[in-house]
Amino acid sequence: MKADFHMHTNFSKDSQSSPEEMIQESIRRGLKTICITDHHDINFTEPGFEIDFERYIPTLQMLQEKYRDKIEVLIGMEFGLQPEFGGYAKELANKYPFDFIIGSLHVVDGEDPYYGKCFLNKTDEEGYRRAFELMLESLRNISDYDSLGHIDYVVRYGKYQDREYSYVKYADYLDEILKHLIQNGKALELNTAGWKYGLPFAHPHQDVLKRYKELGGEMITIGSDGHKPEHVAYDFHKVKDYLEACGFEYYTEFRQRKPYFCALS
Repeated sequence: MKADFHMHTNFSKDSQSSPEEMIQESIRRGLKTICITDHHDINFTEPGFEIDFERYIPTLQMLQEKYRDKIEVLIGMEFGLQPEFGGYAKELANKYPFDFIIGSLHVVDGEDPYYGKCFLNKTDEEGYRRAFELMLESLRNISDYDSLGHIDYVVRYGKYQDREYSYVKYADYLDEILKHLIQNGKALELNTAGWKYGLPFAHPHQDVLKRYKELGGEMITIGSDGHKPEHVAYDFHKVKDYLEACGFEYYTEFRQRKPYFCALS
């Protein structure tokens, strides 16, 4: 894999790495294309997860030009999905020259699963089910994104993680989410951070990818979700086999919000 379409810089509060550091490491690792996708989460559980677009866009445009002979640098964002943000998402997408927008659910009833509070008074099953319910509601209200990010993100932070998770257990919600993506021309992200966080699968689980393919899904974007240079292209050597085992022959890159299919082989 020579393209990483999900990475963060210090324009996101949870990264200390500059865009240039991430670009330089991507070059060192032999990547041909990257898309920087910093967090933009409105009403997040703590302040600081909103992009300063008036600095962000010019900075990335300058770096695009500086490194144009060494690597293709694309401009993206990871937009925090919540049901009430449909109008705001459209406004942002129309205002700035994004190549790619990831839509990701990071907040469940006011709490990020990362901090564990989502599970204080819930079983893992209740927490996972509520996250998928809210994800589906958000997708039905928001159309201005290109790929659904780390669909089973919530599983990283459950008390028992994958021991309480399977496609079959949550098929009622997962099928509706996958059908919605397919019907609306949206991609599904393969996010290798699942392996980084100790799960036995990338996001999503292979059974979810197989079901997406079975339902007619074709568009898969690939990202490391890297927040540090050492995370760039994390475990990308596993991706080809992982996707081929689910029936895929291609993955998808985006430029100017338009999909381009690339052969895995």
